[in-house]
Amino acid sequence: MQVTAFGLTHVGRQRQHNEDSYLVADEPGLFLVADGMGGHAAGEIASRIAVDSISEFILHTKEDDGTWPHAYDEHYKRSTNRLMAAVRLANTRVLEAMRKDARLRGMGTTVVACLRDDDMMSFAHVGDSRAYLIRAGHLSRITNDHSWVFEQVQAGMLTEAEAEKHPLRNVITRALGGALSVTPDASEVETRSGDVYLLCSDGLTGMVPEDEIRDIVDKNTDDLEKACQVLIDTANERGGLDNVTAILVKTT
Repeated sequence: MQVTAFGLTHVGRQRQHNEDSYLVADEPGLFLVADGMGGHAAGEIASRIAVDSISEFILHTKEDDGTWPHAYDEHYKRSTNRLMAAVRLANTRVLEAMRKDARLRGMGTTVVACLRDDDMMSFAHVGDSRAYLIRAGHLSRITNDHSWVFEQVQAGMLTEAEAEKHPLRNVITRALGGALSVTPDASEVETRSGDVYLLCSDGLTGMVPEDEIRDIVDKNTDDLEKACQVLIDTANERGGLDNVTAILVKTT
């Protein structure tokens, strides 16, 4: 199975700084989006720390050396455990940066990461940056938001439509830098030829409905760069209230 990928980010129409960071690394097959928060460029620092530390860990654990920095979860394959351990390490690195520089206190970041392992994709995420699968014209959400409104939807207190418009829709309940330890959610997807995976910050999903995201990707599936550009342009045309980042990964 071959993989092609492209990523793009934009500051949006309302923000002065882009606090999103992303990575497209065909080798080792690592793709991730981090949406920083904290203001005064601290969010940008947090998201960049997350990207750099996750990438570094994945590169350094390519070969199995018999050691593991966190408990190994037998429910998941090694690649997924690597990704979860990398996210936990990123949380530690963000906290260390805040301890060393008081000006960074209060910063944090979401992260959604994908790691290719032969004919499988491993995912790990913290926060409300999302991963989707577009397969045979159907879009499915791989990740569930760590947010107040999602928890209310799960509890039956809000509908999906109400959550999309709720004034607290941007309040997240889990982020890197928010606690001494963090537990990422993980999932594994067996790939098929023609699958397209989307990783994005909420600057996209907050502006563009999922059915429209699906249609844009489907229409431009042979040109991932164009598809990313159209997704970002559409988010900006709808108001561009936040930084917006999108990565598309296609298997053939």
